[in-house]
Amino acid sequence: MTIQTIVVPDLGGAETVEVIELGLSPGDSIEVEDSLLVLESDKATMDIPSPAAGALVKYLVAEGATVKVGDPIAEIEVAGEAAAETPQVEDVEQVAHEPATEVVADAETVIQPEASPVAAAASSSAEQLILVPDIGSDDKVELIEISIAVGDEVAEGDTLVVLESDKATMDVPSTHSGKVLKILVAEGAKLGTGDAVALFEVVADAAAPVVEEAVIEEKPVAKAAPAETATVDTTVDAIQSAPGQPAQPASVAAEPVAATAGASIYAGPAVRLIARELGVSLSEVSGSGPRGRILKDDVSNFVKQVIKNKDAPAAAATGGSGIPAVPAIDFSQFGEIEELSMSKIQRLTAANMQRNWLNVPHVTQFDDADITELEAFRKGLKAEGEKRGVRVTPVAFLIKAIGAALEANPEFNRSLAADGQSLIQKHYCHVGMAVDTPRGLMVPVIRDVNEKGIWDISAEISLLAGKARDGKLKPAEMQGGCFTLSSLGAIGGNGFTPIVNAPEVGILGVSKSQIKPVWDGAEFVPRLLLPMALSYDHRAINGGDAGRFMTHLVKLLSDIRYLAL
Repeated sequence: MTIQTIVVPDLGGAETVEVIELGLSPGDSIEVEDSLLVLESDKATMDIPSPAAGALVKYLVAEGATVKVGDPIAEIEVAGEAAAETPQVEDVEQVAHEPATEVVADAETVIQPEASPVAAAASSSAEQLILVPDIGSDDKVELIEISIAVGDEVAEGDTLVVLESDKATMDVPSTHSGKVLKILVAEGAKLGTGDAVALFEVVADAAAPVVEEAVIEEKPVAKAAPAETATVDTTVDAIQSAPGQPAQPASVAAEPVAATAGASIYAGPAVRLIARELGVSLSEVSGSGPRGRILKDDVSNFVKQVIKNKDAPAAAATGGSGIPAVPAIDFSQFGEIEELSMSKIQRLTAANMQRNWLNVPHVTQFDDADITELEAFRKGLKAEGEKRGVRVTPVAFLIKAIGAALEANPEFNRSLAADGQSLIQKHYCHVGMAVDTPRGLMVPVIRDVNEKGIWDISAEISLLAGKARDGKLKPAEMQGGCFTLSSLGAIGGNGFTPIVNAPEVGILGVSKSQIKPVWDGAEFVPRLLLPMALSYDHRAINGGDAGRFMTHLVKLLSDIRYLAL
């Protein structure tokens, strides 16, 4: 028996790689092509196979170590004949640089004639149709942005296009690396899982075919089989390293796998990238690959299950938190009916409203603001607004006043921490505004309202409200709100009790303004009054806080000169 040292083979371009798994123990028996250990580069994971049969003596590296081509990684004990025909560490470089024709001549008895053409094909390229991967839904969604151009070099995982559903946008990553030959879609198109996006020119992966072709003929072999196997492996390495041939690892299996960062999670970089883009924590995903490795399909199935579970609570929105559910009733017994499907946004809104109502102890305070002078000033801006192309509405003054009130009353610019034991004070001032759309209620957020003037706020209101009605709001444009405004405007009504949009602690509901008689100390005079309802989370806000906030808000709206102070 002879001890043979195994080194890192040609990695096809990677300079250094990390050892992520040692799969055997000293004394374990090994067959040819059995995996000795697993390496990982920035783009792929690869199993390093044994070039001969025998038993593992010891590893020369540890998990987490960084290695490069030619570094010794393990020692195996092999049979005498196999060892005799397998070059030792010091002979590997010499054999690898011998002319390819001579090596092939020596191996004619064991290698198929097709081995040479396959090796030559290593540098060939092919056209590859790039498809939309599984997006977790059977519905087609709109393409709103193309991120590539013809001639671009694209790496696996790079964004190809951006899709947008009714609720969110999603980047579609490339499933291959290559050069863009043709783009097969246009902005505004509807795409779904499996639809073609682009045509790529990709470099053919010749590593696996070379190993398949350069094998021993499948016929009865005498007891010298181990030695023949070792000869073939050595010859293949020499062919791949011969001058004029691209170096390819004979056993590199670039297996994409998903994941979030975590040393204990067995997944490759490509799948980790997809998991990060989809917001998936791989600690929650079960791997179905070899030795529990997480595959792309595992991530896709996990996302589908999460979406299914999210939709379930909305369907059962009549009950929760131990509250008895409303009994099902067959309404058709009373007359003709029609069952209408709720949109996705309507289902999510129903679930969110129920959650907020059940979890937040609501208190609502009412007051009227005299906006007579505010309205006169606003109407006086009409001519200038037409020149600017901006329409100023009462909502702009309301949002500006809310920003000033939040600065003066920071208690309303807080949120309860997840543990319920502390408060998070926000030092930014973003205000959400509820917008009624054909798809349902949406709440875009205007940022840093305390730093913007009426013209800027008016322009953003028009832009975001339009995007909401057209279903083009991005998730980022609906996040980060500190406080919400819900205005019924000209719809009517004397007042209502809005539900706090947790984790915010306050919301202002505004109804239709009306002319009413107001006593000025000497007589009743007609004034334009705006009914307002302030709902707040009584866990974070007490009655005194709410009273001061509402009083300050009424003061600002009744005399807008205070907004300039």
